[in-house]
Amino acid sequence: MFFLKKLISYLILPPGIFIALFLLIAVLSRKRKVVYIPAVAGALTLYLISVEPVKDLLFLPLEGRYKQPSVVEGDVIVVLGGGAYNSGYLKASSYKRLITGFLLHRRTGKPIILSGGASIGVIPEAKIMRELLMEFGVSDREIYADLRSRDTYENAKYVRELCERLGCRKVTLVTSAFHMARAVRVFEKAGLEVQPYPTDFKFEGRYNLYSLFPKYSVFYDSSIAIREHIGTLFYKLFY
Repeated sequence: MFFLKKLISYLILPPGIFIALFLLIAVLSRKRKVVYIPAVAGALTLYLISVEPVKDLLFLPLEGRYKQPSVVEGDVIVVLGGGAYNSGYLKASSYKRLITGFLLHRRTGKPIILSGGASIGVIPEAKIMRELLMEFGVSDREIYADLRSRDTYENAKYVRELCERLGCRKVTLVTSAFHMARAVRVFEKAGLEVQPYPTDFKFEGRYNLYSLFPKYSVFYDSSIAIREHIGTLFYKLFY
């Protein structure tokens, strides 16, 4: 009964329902190749990016380069924003990055730079993160915030300016593991010495039968990975 309940829920909820609709269109139009082939391709593509093994294949080259170091070597801890809602709440990636930065600060006593403006929203991410850190008990004197940056390039630019002001030579960079390789490259090109400290890992690597069922959460994560691959290519071409 549990398996049947799960199977039905995966079929009637997105993306399962859309995969089924694509397949239905393919069956009904199997004699019309102009419709049949795109319908089958759509169903297959949607299914593949919604199952865990394929999602992991997308994340492996992004997350496999850096591991969490045992010792914090930077003069300052830099936390990059990962998105915020216009309601004033951080998105999941931002929370995970912030918690990691907070724990590193508590362990080492080193100051924190928060970097993230309001790229497409209305409230700077770094402002929200700063307020949360102060609620966690971090002194305002130990927090520095870049409220202007809208992308990774500007993160590096404005963090470098803060580091020059503070006299910091090396940063411990905290961001999501899938974003780390691009961030390190951009920060190093900006002239900063970087110790990567990845968090928010998406790669799982362990599967069971349910891993082959399409899930929206997996589709969402795969979309993040695809976007990051596109972003990496864009930065290699233009930065």
